[in-house]
Amino acid sequence: MRIDSFRLLPLIAMLSTAPAMRAEEKLELPEILADESGRKAENAAEWREKVRPRTLDLFREHVYGRSPLQDPSLAEWKITALHDAPSGLKVSDGDYRFTGPGGEGRIKVRIVLPASAEKPVPFFLLINNRSPVLADLGTAQGFWPAEAIAKRGYGTAIFHIADVDPDKAEGFKDGVHAIFDRGKRKPDSWGTIAAWSWGASRIVSVLRESPGIDPERIAVVGHSRGGKAALWCGAQDERVGLTISNESGCTGAALSRRIHGETIADINKSFPHWFCENYKRYDGKEAELPVDQHQLIGLLAPRLTYVASAAEDDWADPEGEFLACVHATPAYRIFDLPGLTGETMPEVGGHLHEGRIGYHIRPGKHDLTAEDWGLFMDFADRHWKR
Repeated sequence: MRIDSFRLLPLIAMLSTAPAMRAEEKLELPEILADESGRKAENAAEWREKVRPRTLDLFREHVYGRSPLQDPSLAEWKITALHDAPSGLKVSDGDYRFTGPGGEGRIKVRIVLPASAEKPVPFFLLINNRSPVLADLGTAQGFWPAEAIAKRGYGTAIFHIADVDPDKAEGFKDGVHAIFDRGKRKPDSWGTIAAWSWGASRIVSVLRESPGIDPERIAVVGHSRGGKAALWCGAQDERVGLTISNESGCTGAALSRRIHGETIADINKSFPHWFCENYKRYDGKEAELPVDQHQLIGLLAPRLTYVASAAEDDWADPEGEFLACVHATPAYRIFDLPGLTGETMPEVGGHLHEGRIGYHIRPGKHDLTAEDWGLFMDFADRHWKR
């Protein structure tokens, strides 16, 4: 259940008037650079060899679950339609079809490219967790402003989560779980968030081979539950050049140990299918979880990351999202790169774009808007040197 609006007013007033939210020193977070023995990595090579694989495995075991495979051996990509489009756009539809022990699946993808591009363009892939009709140009408005994205010189695509796995607790009897799961599910078997992440990675595979798209500049974007999936996709798939989380909150970008807004117990009760069974052990026991979400963001280093919050979205814990970026920064510094530049949360309407981790907090409620997209593209312009 969402927090009543009257309970949001103190936070909104605080965010609107106080420019000085600093990183909390009292939070006892897992050490982002520590290996299994507790020793901190001293350089990027040590972090890659000893810390990153262990951290990734902890998230698989305790939070998102283990996906049974990467690219299926039986898979096919086919462009199924070319569309008449507004001036300056090229619009096409494609099908990613795959086969497993339990049958066949299909992910439908709509792709929009700027018609005037003379060389491969950077690209935004959106995980759509709302209505499928948002793939219709002009319908999505701020949620997927494809025409505006193309006018900025970017390509973009959208796919719907239900094509990968329906968002319902039905015992993992449909979607990709029905196709690929074999035998009895285990406590660390993948949940629905991991399934959506898997689907996004499969589309990244396709996009990297598609004409007109720069394979080194592909961003995966998600809002809310889609933002959780985007982060887990980027953490596992190092081909993703920029991972964008928009108001992903609990088990997305927000620190679980803050216990603010939605909690682990809340999310497991409302959405028992999203994560692996092991994650339920930590209902009300956040301090016992061996990882926290700053480490998830850290897994994206040294690649680009963007976290966005909204001032009235207390359920997603904007401060917790910001602090996760602060505490993820050591994973970038070990590469001699800036992560988040600054430990003071911007005022509402402000942003931080200088480092490899971008952040903004806009006025308003839980949504993905044209304002958010404009800032995502500003960040990409800056770092992809367009």
